[in-house]
Amino acid sequence: MADVGSLDFEYLGADVDCAAASPTVRLRLRVTESSGQPVHAVALRTQVRVEPHRRRYDDEEEAALVDLFGSRSRWGQTLKPLQLAFVSHLVPSFTGSIETSLALPCSYDFDVAANKYLYSLVEGVAPLLLLFSGTWFSGTSGSLTVLPISWDKEVTAGLPVETWRAAMDQHFPGTAWLRLGRDTFDALYRYRAGNAMVSWDEAVTRLLKEADG
Repeated sequence: MADVGSLDFEYLGADVDCAAASPTVRLRLRVTESSGQPVHAVALRTQVRVEPHRRRYDDEEEAALVDLFGSRSRWGQTLKPLQLAFVSHLVPSFTGSIETSLALPCSYDFDVAANKYLYSLVEGVAPLLLLFSGTWFSGTSGSLTVLPISWDKEVTAGLPVETWRAAMDQHFPGTAWLRLGRDTFDALYRYRAGNAMVSWDEAVTRLLKEADG
């Protein structure tokens, strides 16, 4: 069998997966095999990280990011990479190169620091790093070669903030989600029911007004 090359990855952009059952962004990739041998499949695993140090922030974003990174004077020490997701994907057979998409789930789960970071951005691009691993299968008929994806395969990427927001708004238009402890939720539910309020927004808004008063 001829020598088998290696896999290389190129980031092509991002868009909203309008057919997904939950908020999802597609990260588009081109995968290239350098020797011209047929690739039967690629079992691809991608670690997606946010790299906050790779962009600038305006005053509004700075205020929103205090909870994550502290004051701007500390950012030299605190702007560390944030883990966003691990995405598994099966790339179908190809020869030469193929375009494919990773399904990146989006969430309002603020217990995940990277989600809080994305929500805090007003505009521009969220800087990502895609680190690839997995296994790929090559070879001619009767001669199958199983190879690991090299540990040093990675690409920088940019997720437009408007794309992330569009994915969220498709499923949660004009709303956001907050996870509460059961006791806190029960107390809020009793407050809402006891005051004959028609929505959670009304209950929380009144509580905020009472706190400010």
